[in-house]
Amino acid sequence: MPAIAFLFVAAAPPAFSQDGRHTAFETDHAFDAGSRIALDAVTPAQVDNLAVLGKVWGFLKYHHPLITAGGRQWDYELLRVMPKMLAVPDRAAGDAVLRDWIAGLGPLAGCDPCAVPAQGELHLRPALQWMDDANLLGAGLRADLRHIYLHRPASASQFYLRMQEQVGNPVFEHEPAYPDLALPDAGFQLLALFRFWNIIEYWAPYRDLTGGNWDDVLRQSLPRIALARDRASYQLEMMAVIARLHDTHTNLWSSMHVRPPVGQCRLPVKIRFIDSSAVVVGYREAGAATRLQVGDVIDSVDGVPVAQLVATWRPHYAASNEAARLRDMAGRLTAGACGAIRLQVRRGQEAVELTAQRLPAGRQVGQDTHDREGETFQRLGDDIAYLKLSSLKRADVAAHMAAAAGSRGLIIDIRNYPREFVVFALGAYLVERPTAFARFTKGDLGNPGAFHWTQPVALYPQAPRYAGKVMLLVDEVSQSQAEYTAMALRVAPRAKVVGSTTAGADGNISTFSLPGGLSTLISGIGVFYPDRRPTQRVGIIPDIEVRPTLAGIRAGRDEVLEAAIAEIRRQ
Repeated sequence: MPAIAFLFVAAAPPAFSQDGRHTAFETDHAFDAGSRIALDAVTPAQVDNLAVLGKVWGFLKYHHPLITAGGRQWDYELLRVMPKMLAVPDRAAGDAVLRDWIAGLGPLAGCDPCAVPAQGELHLRPALQWMDDANLLGAGLRADLRHIYLHRPASASQFYLRMQEQVGNPVFEHEPAYPDLALPDAGFQLLALFRFWNIIEYWAPYRDLTGGNWDDVLRQSLPRIALARDRASYQLEMMAVIARLHDTHTNLWSSMHVRPPVGQCRLPVKIRFIDSSAVVVGYREAGAATRLQVGDVIDSVDGVPVAQLVATWRPHYAASNEAARLRDMAGRLTAGACGAIRLQVRRGQEAVELTAQRLPAGRQVGQDTHDREGETFQRLGDDIAYLKLSSLKRADVAAHMAAAAGSRGLIIDIRNYPREFVVFALGAYLVERPTAFARFTKGDLGNPGAFHWTQPVALYPQAPRYAGKVMLLVDEVSQSQAEYTAMALRVAPRAKVVGSTTAGADGNISTFSLPGGLSTLISGIGVFYPDRRPTQRVGIIPDIEVRPTLAGIRAGRDEVLEAAIAEIRRQ
């Protein structure tokens, strides 16, 4: 058996301080200085027991009345029981530890009424089949968990989260970051994995879209997280777990500096993947002597082929789809230490080797958007109006729509992130009658893991209605609010989406902390079309698919915009 180092296991504190005003969450300080758990290796038996511990801990966190009321510092209760689970030889002994642990929470008070399973139109039901799995749990532990599930009070309250008013995405509370934690600390590292895994299991509206078995993620990640030997490796391993959710919203946003390639400098150029090739499409710093030209294809960086770099970095890039993943990799492709970088470049029919200088990224300017330069509203000839959302203010919508009146077509460029939320202000000018464009799924505090359908959301018309064609431009930089805006505006009677698949990440975000001062988030509500077709991981599929070409980049053309203009002028 591998070495398990811990100094002592503190006795559980009372649920409340003597004055009755503070929960154990506030008064329990037993592990403020660390878990005192260290591991040299993890055996298969320990993986089995730890995986069950993580699932049981998460179930009790969101279902046991004492815990949902804040009656224990539940993170620290995990650290109390973890050494016992690490020490037992097999699953039967692990079950005994867990049953004693549950019994220590005391008998359940009567519930009148008790909670009932979620009713009504459900998109997802709680994934609790594991509680009845005789191959995973012994009969006694199964009975204990089922008793807790059936004797929950009907009051829908949770100590660790609440639902945001109006929107309905979870607001995670009482999830400490433990920023002063000294790493490595196997106990707290496993706490991070269990916290993240269970938040996805119970509160992520797209948990069915991971593309794999979420239980497998828990088991496969356990040894790597537990045995991470320093802060950087712990962060990277958590990134790898998060990436398996396949949600572009969800990343380890506090730790992007450790994601490969590591370095605070980069070439002051904009790069975009065109037909799987990394292509220079612009500059981030005027006058920078990079020796690179627009249209250059970068084949290798410091002697490593770009295709190999993409494959190596992939496990640490969280993304809903490949378009978003390559977008993010393109932004980091030349990152590294300040100084020289060697490149193998294709320039036309010529292969070029060159050396350029990485510069501090912080001083480089230029957003990675693909919209047209210039004013928010433009006229493209006498018959076409153009409006880009990266700079559109809600207060200016009426004036811009008045300026567009009478044009043959209006191009709305969403190859960006909207400056302001203009879905209803702009959409009202484009529809003839109330028109549904989306519906949501929302979690259920009383039935963790259940997600209910809501009624559709609609645009309502406002005079004067714009009567021309509407072209909506999108691509891989269109994400979240940009995607939601495209969903809404495409319901206009003469609207079409032009471009390529968007980033596939929609739904109001919900942030939370992880041990070690880390920060992440999830898409907090599910966003679907009114007929319940998904957008997550799919993106907004264009009506007219147009992708930039290498020839177009080299010629300085905007082929997506050109296609929209041609569609407007087509009889």
